[in-house]
Amino acid sequence: MDLQALKIFKAVANEGGIARAANVLNCVQSNVSTRLRQLESRLGIQLFHRRNGRLVITSEGLQLLDYAERILKLADEAQSVVRGGGEPAGKLRIGATEVTVTAHLPRLLASFHRRFPKVEMTIETGSIEQVMKAILADRLDIALLPSRVMTGELAEEEAFDDELLLITDSNHPAVLSTADLKDCSFLAFRQDGFHRARFENWLAGVKPKITLEFSALEVIIACVAAGMGVSLIPRSLIESRNLASLIKCHTLPADIASDPVRIAWRKEIVRHRARDEFIRCLKGH
Repeated sequence: MDLQALKIFKAVANEGGIARAANVLNCVQSNVSTRLRQLESRLGIQLFHRRNGRLVITSEGLQLLDYAERILKLADEAQSVVRGGGEPAGKLRIGATEVTVTAHLPRLLASFHRRFPKVEMTIETGSIEQVMKAILADRLDIALLPSRVMTGELAEEEAFDDELLLITDSNHPAVLSTADLKDCSFLAFRQDGFHRARFENWLAGVKPKITLEFSALEVIIACVAAGMGVSLIPRSLIESRNLASLIKCHTLPADIASDPVRIAWRKEIVRHRARDEFIRCLKGH
């Protein structure tokens, strides 16, 4: 199958029209139209419905789009491997939970960008399930997650381990047992089900009074400092933001405190220079 035809088809599908695709591809509209018709003729299927001057992708077109994206990605990988050395360049799509992004990625991304300025990074955040779906759908090149992925389609390994701390307001007494938290509210990132489950497992049946969800670390810290509730936060985040003067930090049992960050990527993408260099940076974090 012609790679250029697949590139044109993918551009039309992504842009939703011939004119916009031609602009993205920096070629004339007639060339895009001709190559698209030739591809449809060769395959014997209709890839787009033509409706009132608009192109709407067909179900067969959606199937081909999935393969086209993977084929083009593998072609880029093959070219990179054959060429060998040189500085990593191109796109690197990174997915992570909100906590991981906030706690670990800012310094990592800055360091990686200084070393490899030609790599264009994009970050997608979401719950563990959302990030997993995105990497399985090939919308991400690498994912950073706080738990094992448990699927044969992905390769994974641990990048580094952080320590979770229980944070309370400065006047909160020492937490000697889980019973001391039975009347507390738990403050969590909106999509962070992992740390919330870790907290509830630690309480072993002593449910928090209520779980409140927030989308920003600063809001969680401010609410904890004001005595609104407690939360679990990685030590590295507290230290990097100098938050110890605003809140009180309590150590946790080792099995609860361990906060590993794992990396995952699609097994069939054996080589991806930007991704591989990013993994090396992660391991040195």
